[in-house]
Amino acid sequence: MPDRLSALDASFLYLEDSTTPMHVGGVAVFRRPRTGFDYDRLVDLIEQRLSLVPRYRQKVVHVPGRLARPVWVDDPDFDVTYHVRRSALPKPGTDQQLHDLVARLMSRPLDHTRPLWEIYLVEGLARNRTAVITKTHQAVVDGVGAPEIGQVILDVSATPRPPVGSLWMPQPEPSSFQLVADAVAEVVQRPGELVENVRSAALDTVATVRKVAGALGGLASAVRTAATPAPGSPLNVRISPQRRFAVARTRLDEFRAIRAKHGGTVNDGVLAVLSGALRNWLLSRGEVVSAHTTMRAMTPMSIRDDGLGSQVSAYLVDLPVGEPNPVVRLHHVSHALRAHRESGQSVGAATLVKFSGFAPPTLHALGARAASSFSRRLFNVVVTNVPGPQVPLYAAGAKMIEMFPVVPLAKNQALSIGVTSYDGGVYFGLNADRDAMSDVDVLAAMVEESVEELMGTVSE
Repeated sequence: MPDRLSALDASFLYLEDSTTPMHVGGVAVFRRPRTGFDYDRLVDLIEQRLSLVPRYRQKVVHVPGRLARPVWVDDPDFDVTYHVRRSALPKPGTDQQLHDLVARLMSRPLDHTRPLWEIYLVEGLARNRTAVITKTHQAVVDGVGAPEIGQVILDVSATPRPPVGSLWMPQPEPSSFQLVADAVAEVVQRPGELVENVRSAALDTVATVRKVAGALGGLASAVRTAATPAPGSPLNVRISPQRRFAVARTRLDEFRAIRAKHGGTVNDGVLAVLSGALRNWLLSRGEVVSAHTTMRAMTPMSIRDDGLGSQVSAYLVDLPVGEPNPVVRLHHVSHALRAHRESGQSVGAATLVKFSGFAPPTLHALGARAASSFSRRLFNVVVTNVPGPQVPLYAAGAKMIEMFPVVPLAKNQALSIGVTSYDGGVYFGLNADRDAMSDVDVLAAMVEESVEELMGTVSE
């Protein structure tokens, strides 16, 4: 039988349209070593590691008549240089120029006739730096058989792991007749599949999402919050195909100091900081903010290991953006998340980083999958927060000095925020609609100001 897409993976293909491309991304910034870090080195590295992620040499083929979900097949014309690309920033190679490039690249959908991923090597970044931008469709990343490509190119040492590449011979692509015959055989074995496939082919995405959302786990903890629609917000508007990207940089020691002083977790501190930043952003726009104003975040951050791989639980939390006191905001967030932690499904950061195959890009992708499977009426903003390794990582001998997630937007969602801790830093990536969030840079600066505000209470 063919390697057929799961209902969840197929749903991301059906949900995609011109304004909501369903790929997750990442921006990694490297310090160029004396030996150099160029396009040829990156291509060689990826070719050596592709055997670890065989899905990245496969493409999606649809069954004639949509009698069954699409299948994964080897791409007989696979060309790694099509997927690994190079770009260069004009002098002076500023961070803002990099962010503008990220926004343009993330606005473009992936080519569905080829394997669903791209990597860009960005040269010309000031201060002897090079960036690597990744794009991977959510249909590809399942966290078990197909992690995000950024996971496999990184090493814990400047000396790369020994090559693991082997001779790859693509399997013949099935004919249309074979695809139909396989689909018919599956229908005979499972007649209910035909009804589901016809429904999916008609793009009945609501039914598909309802079916797959239950598989994500952790929904019971959100029932009370989900009973009411999300509050009105300038973040919930019709979005365009174009994006803006901004970042904020903070330190993990700051969040640990906040936790030591006020209790809770580092994750509580991150959400409290975002609450303060969103509050100031609303005020800067002249929005009415009362003591009871909230913004609902979809926070797919709870990970558990069920023996089959990492699983992401989607959780809804109302951020207290109306509360002017930063410490009270923190306590509100801690209280909202305490029940989730006490449910026994959440796993602490120390345990999470020990999971086999752990990688922040992969878990951000799983978080985006969880968020995409929820009704967009239930939340205002997606926040994925993934603890990363606190030791330096390298690609082809180049040290990674920063890493920023790029979480895709859902329909009518103008902002997604990805957060990753790495080697002592906490990095925020803000992916926003170009028209609705022309001031996303302002919000990013307010994230750093919100950390300073909470830090000001630590010494009191």
